[in-house]
Amino acid sequence: MKIRHAALQDAAAIAAIYNHAVLHTDTIWSEQAVDSDNRSTWITQRQSDGYPVLIYADEAGNVAGYASYGAWRAFDGFRYTVEHSVYVHPDHQGKGAGRALLTQIIAEARQAGMHMMVAGITATNQPSLHLHRSLGFTETAHMPQVGAKFGRWLDLTFMQLKLDESRAPGDEKNAKR
Repeated sequence: MKIRHAALQDAAAIAAIYNHAVLHTDTIWSEQAVDSDNRSTWITQRQSDGYPVLIYADEAGNVAGYASYGAWRAFDGFRYTVEHSVYVHPDHQGKGAGRALLTQIIAEARQAGMHMMVAGITATNQPSLHLHRSLGFTETAHMPQVGAKFGRWLDLTFMQLKLDESRAPGDEKNAKR
């Protein structure tokens, strides 16, 4: 298996993984499937904004999962905080793809000089919560019934990982910017 940066030709595979999560799980709180054009636009926008989109591919080049991060909130005061997403094809779940992608997206955020990484996780998604805890994320909020899907209320758990030891924003001595 290999992790690499996404290219536009990965859009269909990313859309298939995304759509499986939309249609069959409560990990994505949307009920609308997307097409490859939508994911091509998403890849292009993420990359033009300076954010990575990573692919986990097998030896034949088949996409087994993807990860990215982007701005957590649009205001300047949040510019050192990012929120990530990691999704793995159901055939590859539980085999290390998610851990590899999350580890690499954390490394990319550190390299970019980010200070905090946020994860918004469906509160019943125990595998994701466990993975994040194992990589140092801590739970910072539990928000009951803030979402709805499949005719039921969903709780949201926020987790955070501090990416550097900066004492203050822009602290060049400690930040990796």
